Amino acid sequence: MGLLTPDPGLVFWSALTFSLLVFILKRYAWKPILHAVKSREETIEYALAAAEKAKAEVEDLNATKVQIMNDAKAERDTLIKQARELKQSMLDDAKNKAQNEADKIIESARVQIEREKNEAILQLKEKVAEFSVDIAGKLLEEELQSTDKQKAIIDKYLQEVNFN
Repeated sequence: MGLLTPDPGLVFWSALTFSLLVFILKRYAWKPILHAVKSREETIEYALAAAEKAKAEVEDLNATKVQIMNDAKAERDTLIKQARELKQSMLDDAKNKAQNEADKIIESARVQIEREKNEAILQLKEKVAEFSVDIAGKLLEEELQSTDKQKAIIDKYLQEVNFN
């Protein structure tokens, strides 16, 4: 027998062993292997679907985050605007109150000055009346013989009177 010629017994036993091996594998191992491969394929498909779903959720979250950020910026801008308006309103109110108080103080001072002026005028009138009565009394006390003498007496008493 040579190398090139196969031995029929060896071929028979090899074929029988191979057939038996295929039968055993088909009967006991092929289904579990196919089942494991199918299960692995389903797991991979599920993982891919979950990854796609997670990616979509991340994109939604990013979009939501951007929307929330934009809303927060808009709210911040609104709050800053309201705070500025409130500040300006408070400043305007304070200025108005200060102006009103100043106007009241000025008006009160004017009234007081007017009252004091009227009192001073009244006192001046009383003093002028007193001086006039004093001058008239003194003039009547003296003998008045001539107008020059009367005039001299009046000038003399006017110099004595201090109008300050």
